[in-house]
Formats: sequence, structure tokens, C-alpha cells
Amino acid sequence: MDIDSFAIGFDPRDRETVLRAWDTILRSRRWTEGSFTALFEERWSAWNGLPSVAFSSWSGAALAALEYIDVRGETVLCPSNTYMATPISVVKAGGRVCFVDCARQDLCLSAEDFRRKAAEVRPKAAWIVHIGGHIAFDIEEIAQYCRQHGIWLLEDCAHAHGAHWNGRKPGSWGNAGVYSFYATKTISTGEGGMLVSGDRKLLQFASRYRNYGRPDYSTFGLNYRMSEFAAALGAIQTTRLDEIVAWKNAYARRHLDPEHPDRVTLPDGMVSGLYKYIVFQPVPETTGRVYSQPCHRLMRHDVALPNTDWVAGNHWCVPLYYRPSLDDELD
Repeated sequence: MDIDSFAIGFDPRDRETVLRAWDTILRSRRWTEGSFTALFEERWSAWNGLPSVAFSSWSGAALAALEYIDVRGETVLCPSNTYMATPISVVKAGGRVCFVDCARQDLCLSAEDFRRKAAEVRPKAAWIVHIGGHIAFDIEEIAQYCRQHGIWLLEDCAHAHGAHWNGRKPGSWGNAGVYSFYATKTISTGEGGMLVSGDRKLLQFASRYRNYGRPDYSTFGLNYRMSEFAAALGAIQTTRLDEIVAWKNAYARRHLDPEHPDRVTLPDGMVSGLYKYIVFQPVPETTGRVYSQPCHRLMRHDVALPNTDWVAGNHWCVPLYYRPSLDDELD
């Protein structure tokens, strides 16, 4: 059993289906802005429950949302325990980052510190990040606060493929959610992203923003289009998403949970996509940490975030990669 070595979450049983799709694209001579991009968006919407717009990267989708909100010169709350892409998106959109502490039990944004910082700086928008594959435990409390105070809430769903909380999917608590399809993600197109939202005007803006503002150039965007080859790969893999997540959860319950009692423990009704299996004790076999360098330190912000600093040095990730060839291990 070779569960410890890295594997992309692509199911080899889909190889021929992908190759046939790529051959169709080659023959069509339409390698972008075609039917597979629309199919990927349709299938992601069917899973996520929200209309979707595909991008060539997480960054493109994030910038589209931030440009629509118009955070230039405004403050945006952001967790420090995240990938640098999250605060950098704010800076690139012309906003100011105010870092918020996380909670130790889930590594995600702390509602207590969020309320404190929001009252202090009066932000126009905020990022919340779903770390490791599970949904931020304080998402409902933070979303309710944002609704009451007119704060735009963006969900960074880069890790959260396949997660749900009593059936509700990431991206549905805030005004928009942004997914990544980077090479290591549960669903991967090599590079790529998806914006999900129930805001029709934001979706229209995003569709233009990813294509230089076409057709009327009323929106000044850039090229964040997803290629048809990447979209075909994503559309095919999305049909496996629930299966992949079920497999990883079954494997974790049988093989990992008994060995790692000191781990992230989910609230009732929550299912993690298990992008990472996070524990709070050193383990001999580890893929490292989700993030070992807090963003507030990388960006040299002089702010006290004790939980974030603690989390950076006190969690580890146990290897867990989707391998359907090991189905007999789940019997």
C-alpha cells in the first residue's frame, strides 16, 4: 500500500475519456471560449449549487470579485494563516490588508477577532479561508456579522472541493467563493480557478473581466480565460468529486483516525474534502504544514496574532492521496 507518496487526484479510469475530449477540441479548432468551458461551469454549478464562471487561475477569479466590489483605497480583512495569494489579491486590487487571527481548533478565521478588527477598521470587504478541506467553523457567525454591517464576504475555497456542512457547499455563505484547480488540488486542471456566486451582476462582470472586458469593454479586465483543454479535464474530473471525497473520508476513518486522536475534529454535519489531514502532534510521516509562515510576518505587519503564530508551529499534515486502486483497503 503506497498511500504516503504524492499523487494527483486524477482517476486513471478517466484517461481515455479525457483523451477523446482533447481530440474533439483539436478537431474543432476552437481551443478557448468553447463548449467544454461551458460544460465545466455547468457541472461545477450542479455540484456547488451556485452559478459559476471559469478562470485560468484562482487569482483571476479573486481579482474579478475584488474589482467588482471596488476595494481600491479600502480596508479588507484577511486571515494571516493562508497562502500569500489571498492578501496579495487585495494589494493588487488597490486595497489595504488588515490581518485577523485564526482559531486553533480549525486553523480558520476567528469570529471573535474578526468582530474586534471589523469594529476597529470598518472594512469594505473580508476574506475567509477554508483551510485543509473543511469549512471554517465560524463561517455562519462571520457571514451573519457581514450581512448586518454591509461587509462584502469572499470565501477562499481553494482547499474546499467536495466539502459541505449539512449539504451546504463552500462559497454559499458569502457574496462569492473562489476555487483553485492548481496541480495539487482535489480537482485539478493544472492551473485554473472558478468564481461562484448568487449575484447576477457580479457574474456578468466576472465573465467580461476574464476576457479584457469584451464584448463592449465597459469593464477593464485582462486575459484570465480557461483553455478548452483544461476545461475538459475539469469537467470530467468533477463527475468524480463526490466519489473522491467519499474514498478519502473512508480511508481516513479506518486507517488514520485511530492513529491520530489529536487532530482537527469537525462539527456535526460537516464533511471535509480532506485536501489535508491535519493533526496537532508531530508524526514520522508528514507532508509538512499547511502554512508554516504566517502572512502577517511575510508582509511585515506589526500585529499580534497569537493563535496564528501557535498554529504555524504546532500542526502537521499526514499523507492522504486518492488512489482508487487501493479500494480493497477500504473493505
